[in-house]
Amino acid sequence: MSDKSKSSKISGFYKLPVEKRIEIVKDFSDLNEDEIKLFSSCLDMGIANRMIENVLGTFELPLGLAVNFKVNGKDYLLPMATEESSVVAAASNAAKIARINGGFKTECTDPLMIGQIQILHMADVAGAAKKIMSKKKEILYLANEQDKVLVKFGGGAKDVEVRILDSPLGKMIVTHLIVDVRDAMGANAVNTMCEALAPMLEEITGGKVRLKILSNLADKRIVKAKAVFDKKKLGGEHIVDAFLESYNLAVVDPYRAATHNKGIMNGIDSLIIATGNDFRAIEAGAHAYASRTGQYTSLSHYYKDKNGDLVGELELPMAVGIVGGAGNIHPKAKLCKKILGIKTAQELAEVVVSLGLAQNFAAVFALSTVGIQKGHMSLHAKNIAVMAGAQGNEIDKVANQMIKEGKIKLDQAEEILKEIR
Repeated sequence: MSDKSKSSKISGFYKLPVEKRIEIVKDFSDLNEDEIKLFSSCLDMGIANRMIENVLGTFELPLGLAVNFKVNGKDYLLPMATEESSVVAAASNAAKIARINGGFKTECTDPLMIGQIQILHMADVAGAAKKIMSKKKEILYLANEQDKVLVKFGGGAKDVEVRILDSPLGKMIVTHLIVDVRDAMGANAVNTMCEALAPMLEEITGGKVRLKILSNLADKRIVKAKAVFDKKKLGGEHIVDAFLESYNLAVVDPYRAATHNKGIMNGIDSLIIATGNDFRAIEAGAHAYASRTGQYTSLSHYYKDKNGDLVGELELPMAVGIVGGAGNIHPKAKLCKKILGIKTAQELAEVVVSLGLAQNFAAVFALSTVGIQKGHMSLHAKNIAVMAGAQGNEIDKVANQMIKEGKIKLDQAEEILKEIR
């Protein structure tokens, strides 16, 4: 089956039994039988013991699949590792609405990461800064000597920037090494280069190098995603207006913006985890980027176009990799990357940000209309039913009765379960 003939638009996917869902993914992503078995397997203890220290066992998250995604004209099925109810369904529904107007369109900068080298105790800080820039060619040469393979593939150290900062300890210099890391997240390559440069920079400046490490505010590695959400499908232009009224609170109020951006990360983190990438780094970079103007604000931007449709845009740093790290060790992470069918880190980044926009749209749309609890409570009620001791068909019966009564509580679930039995 060619990529062009594959469609992620799957009606009623959530109604299908697990076995049928797996069969669809198997056909879409050309999975073999060994890969299929990974869905129900746990991480091998030997692998786990090599990944981190003091291993006791493994901790599983549900792995779901978001459907309906079309990004830059290509269809994707998106594996999402998350424990939060309604997230996968909400993303799938948002992608279905976005498909009406062609899905998500993205643009991406080169995969440039920033390494920071902190220099202190200089007699002439301004003079030292000038000396660093005068040795830029030599600095880049030494940096690139540390990773000739990366340079061979078109990456490597590309630029040097110097910042003079005031601190409680006095003025200091932070030298930024700008590195094209290609298809890697880049931490190891950048850190190695920065450490190698420390003696040279001490000699140039007469100062003392302290920190030498990558920055997770990857603001030179930016991805933008855009989608148009059809006003008729949303319920009319008055719904678009209601959406924009809700969204604008996140623009002006950090208290709302924190929750608004958390909704974005609900989608992003789940795909980052599924592909074995560093979700803490992505979170840190995103929230720092949301504060870049001096006030924490919405990462997404929404407006009405000339047709009255809702336009959504999301821009944020996206330092992901498809080579190196846990993504090349964890069997399910490798499986998830195969399901995605991505070929480059840039392509993964574009899909991730599209998912973030979809998730954010879905959350604000729900808040603007029926409220966020409707979707959450359906699955939450089932969890409460299980906690009360319900099994098999009892779970749906108890959950549905609690939803009908508007009382989704453990004691109510226990009472209903007694009546059923």
